[in-house]
Amino acid sequence: MSTFKQSVIKVFQGAFNTFKTFPAANACALAFAIVTMVRIQLDWPQQEAYNFLFNCLHLGFATGAVFSLATITAAKSRFEQQRAFLVANLLGGLAAIVTFTLLYAFGGRTAEYATAVVLRVTELSASRVSVAILVSLIAFIYLAGYPKERSDFGRSLFMFHKALIIALIYGAVIMSGTSGVAGAVQALLYRNMSEKVYMYLATITGFLAFTIFVGYFPDFSKGKIDKHREVAQKHPRFIEVLFQYIMVPIALALTLVLLLWTGKTILSGTWPSFLRLSGIATSYAAGGIWLHVMITRYEDGLTKFFRKVYPLAALLILAFEARALLIQLGKSGLKMAEYAFILIWILAVAAAVLLIIRKEKAHPFIAALICAVAIFSVLPGVGYHALPVTAQVNRLEDLLTNEGMLVAGQLTPTVTEPEETVRESITDAVVFLARVDDAKLPSWFDSNLRNNEVFLASMGFEQTWPKPEYDDIGPRDYMETYLRLPNTEINVSGYDWAVMLQEYDGRDGSSSASFEGQNGRYIISWIRNNETEIPAIEIELDGQVILEQDMRDYLNRITEKYPPNQEQQGEGTVDDMTLVLENQEVKVLLVFRYININLDPSEDDINYWMELSMLYLKEN
Repeated sequence: MSTFKQSVIKVFQGAFNTFKTFPAANACALAFAIVTMVRIQLDWPQQEAYNFLFNCLHLGFATGAVFSLATITAAKSRFEQQRAFLVANLLGGLAAIVTFTLLYAFGGRTAEYATAVVLRVTELSASRVSVAILVSLIAFIYLAGYPKERSDFGRSLFMFHKALIIALIYGAVIMSGTSGVAGAVQALLYRNMSEKVYMYLATITGFLAFTIFVGYFPDFSKGKIDKHREVAQKHPRFIEVLFQYIMVPIALALTLVLLLWTGKTILSGTWPSFLRLSGIATSYAAGGIWLHVMITRYEDGLTKFFRKVYPLAALLILAFEARALLIQLGKSGLKMAEYAFILIWILAVAAAVLLIIRKEKAHPFIAALICAVAIFSVLPGVGYHALPVTAQVNRLEDLLTNEGMLVAGQLTPTVTEPEETVRESITDAVVFLARVDDAKLPSWFDSNLRNNEVFLASMGFEQTWPKPEYDDIGPRDYMETYLRLPNTEINVSGYDWAVMLQEYDGRDGSSSASFEGQNGRYIISWIRNNETEIPAIEIELDGQVILEQDMRDYLNRITEKYPPNQEQQGEGTVDDMTLVLENQEVKVLLVFRYININLDPSEDDINYWMELSMLYLKEN
């Protein structure tokens, strides 16, 4: 028997054996797949009433599957008793039940849509479940690195990556093959085969891939030596080449570039945008720590040099990032992005210090820090959902109090318009708070303040947005103006008909509608001109065009008020989002759901996208 064939057979044998080695994990994964297939079977009108239940079940079973991996590995590697194995499986099942119960009882939030009122899992609840899964996964990787004489955290992490990649490859092959067979059946034998068949195949393949992933791990039983552990933990030659001769040199080159960039920025005093800077710092910190763990046992000169240099370079770069963070906090206060960056910064600094002091022995402590930071981010009062809100409420109250607009808990419009920077800060804080779900806001704060008209009436001035930050990396590809219809009433008294244009042509976005009026039969067409990209409205009465008007003047009015280079994104006023056209035959009110204007300076190209929410018509 060939080596390749033996390897394939071992992979599937391992997948089959997982039902004995990790029964609770596989049971949860199977239940997850069954729930998925039930959702596939039910069409949306039927599924809508059970959507919240299905989401809770999915999150519960996902938690149970990963938590079971950790508990069973702990029981097998630390205890020899069968009782411990049974308890570990029961704990995995209990984790699924507890997660589902807590979500179903406390994790829901009513959401009102145009067609229905539905219950959905809150973002915070889903985030807490995600943290539980992350912590369980890291615990599994740590527990799989035992005993010390045969493994460690670095080798266990590589084994996890190896198992995952193998499972994904087998899953992709299985999915490609079965989909090909199903496609042949549909093309040659049964044309009316439902597309749900492919969804079922994807679900079954996903479950099989999970069993292959779990089955690749060695036997973690205490006192037993599984020869497969050495194979699973060993870096193949191509991986060694990848790390030693490609990834490490790239990481060192990137470190040099970042150090030079740091020096240039400090000397020039030109600071990049915070989002760009935080993205670079986050990627470098996460990638560097991961690579440091992966190459722990490599002894070539370049790799050893990287392991020594990375922590020191990371501390220097992170010190530079701290200055940018302080500048950003002074400008806009603590928000979600700043909160996330602070946690990552603290984690990265602590990891760098640990790597300098304890070297490879620091890896388990770094993993524990990641778990602690993740848990902290979803705690009541100090989590990402609470602390930024508290900070922005305090910031907004200080701004309004200083302007005399907030007195004794009462918000009153200003008589004298504040300075532009103050207006920008107030707008920034208001829009942030209005968009946060389930935020604990003061009684004077109206969530409708995100609406420009409500904001104007409450504050005494229009929403004011700061000019966008540009980095010195060449011209931007796109500039944009985006406006959407505010949630407010529109006076349509005096109009005879309300017309919704729904018959869209998928090629160009055109649509049309017809109805029988008092003066005859009307055909209303919303036409998109492919050459100019400017839409037009056309109305026919008994076969004759009585009104034809493109949106050029209207769009010029919008771009004059909201230039694309200012990135005006948010709610427009009712006047912004409506247009009245009138002649001897008809009077028409156009109400737009959104307007999107994209400008590409490098190509001198402008694209217009407008969605017509409703058309109101009066017959003259």
